[in-house]
Amino acid sequence: MILRTPRLDLREMTEEDLPALRAILQDPVTMTAYEGAFDEDMVRTWLQRTLDRYRDDGYALWAVVLRETGEMIGQCGLTVQHILDEDVLEVGYLFNRAHWHRGYATEAAAGVRDHAFESLGADRVYAQIRDTNITSMNVAIRLGMTVRGRFVKNYRGIDMPHLAFAVDRPSAV
Repeated sequence: MILRTPRLDLREMTEEDLPALRAILQDPVTMTAYEGAFDEDMVRTWLQRTLDRYRDDGYALWAVVLRETGEMIGQCGLTVQHILDEDVLEVGYLFNRAHWHRGYATEAAAGVRDHAFESLGADRVYAQIRDTNITSMNVAIRLGMTVRGRFVKNYRGIDMPHLAFAVDRPSAV
């Protein structure tokens, strides 16, 4: 277990999470910001890259488990991303559409943001969000993040405008 929030447990993903991961990454609506659903090879590559990041960085996107049912409903965690011409710590979140609009993304991402500040000593945490993804922008705003800049990311051969949201470590009072 990496961390707990009032309703959620976050833990490392394993091969056993592939069915839940497929339900997220192969849903065309969920994956709109990624230009569509992933095929099987892309899902397996995503999981392998996550497992490699656990080994190499000590963190990555974690499985978000609804404590009440034990179901993996999403993924949320930290990765190093290249944003605004520098490598930064980013909180990412991606949830099964059946669990949208219940506050789970904000709850999980707030826990991850706090983990980055308290356990990893981060001074700033970013979220990179495609400029058409209003729902993810609202999560970032609820995390206390503000827009720090704009950049273009090329993914799947398509230039995608993104906003760089960030929040700084709270000052000690």
